[in-house]
Amino acid sequence: MLINCVAYQHGVKLADLPVEEVSDYLKRKDCFVWVALRDTTEAELELMQEEFGLHDLAVEDARHGHQRPKIEEYGDELFVVMHIVEMDDTELAVGEVSIFVGRNFILSIRNRSKQSFLGVRGRCEREPELLQLGSGFVLYALMDAVVDLYFPVIDELESQLEAIEEHLFDKGAARSNIEQLYTLKSKIVVLKHTVMPLMEATGKLHGGRVPPVCATTQEYFRDVYDHLVRINASIDAVRDTITTAIMVCQSAVSIEQNEVNKRLAAWAGIFAVATAFAGIWGMNFQHMPELDSVYGYPLALCAIAGTCGYLYYRFKRSGWL
Repeated sequence: MLINCVAYQHGVKLADLPVEEVSDYLKRKDCFVWVALRDTTEAELELMQEEFGLHDLAVEDARHGHQRPKIEEYGDELFVVMHIVEMDDTELAVGEVSIFVGRNFILSIRNRSKQSFLGVRGRCEREPELLQLGSGFVLYALMDAVVDLYFPVIDELESQLEAIEEHLFDKGAARSNIEQLYTLKSKIVVLKHTVMPLMEATGKLHGGRVPPVCATTQEYFRDVYDHLVRINASIDAVRDTITTAIMVCQSAVSIEQNEVNKRLAAWAGIFAVATAFAGIWGMNFQHMPELDSVYGYPLALCAIAGTCGYLYYRFKRSGWL
């Protein structure tokens, strides 16, 4: 679906265009066209390829979607893929935006995402002195908007981790905590796979041999790269904390098991003593001194009860019961 198609010259909006007139404005000097699509159809993509002369391989990647974040050069043009990561309640929603950038055009195709980039267009139009830098600045603005979406995601994941940490030492909660931590770890992995490739690709836009469309905006892409470095560092910190928390939970499970084993061992020791007494006095020899005693049976019971009581006292005092 076509969101908008606008022509700009010297940083100023010229007109909203029908797609069929794009090629006419591309011929104008110091003019570039910015087209935004969402959940594009096959026919729309073919029309855009015809109007802008897009490379077949880049169009094929945009058509199939589910690409790894990347920045590829096709002659003087760039093809950029980024993942749009948002929080949907407590779950991650991952969309994708494909961006074709040329000297006098920029085409963005957003798929599987509710996020709107109308704010990006408004921001660019409010800064004509920067917008006149051309499609390179628009690419920066789109990348900056996508990367800024990662910060609230990191904050939410950190909040979820803190909530789990508050219950790490709750008795009997270890299994539940481990399940929540592994769920959180899977979300962190998704974000890591989104940020790390994009960070590596963005490094090519501000240092060394920079693509021609980004030659006048290197410092802006350095800012995007710095944001990605910060996010990547936060991801690594959260992942390390999750690993530590999982180890703590496993240790808590071991401690709980040891406590149970100690209690079982203590009761087993008490009953073993009682069993030993009963076994001795239960032997059927003819000449056993206790057999002829009137008070033998109650004394035997008292001896068993007293010994078991003493053992219970010692185990209780040592913390085994």
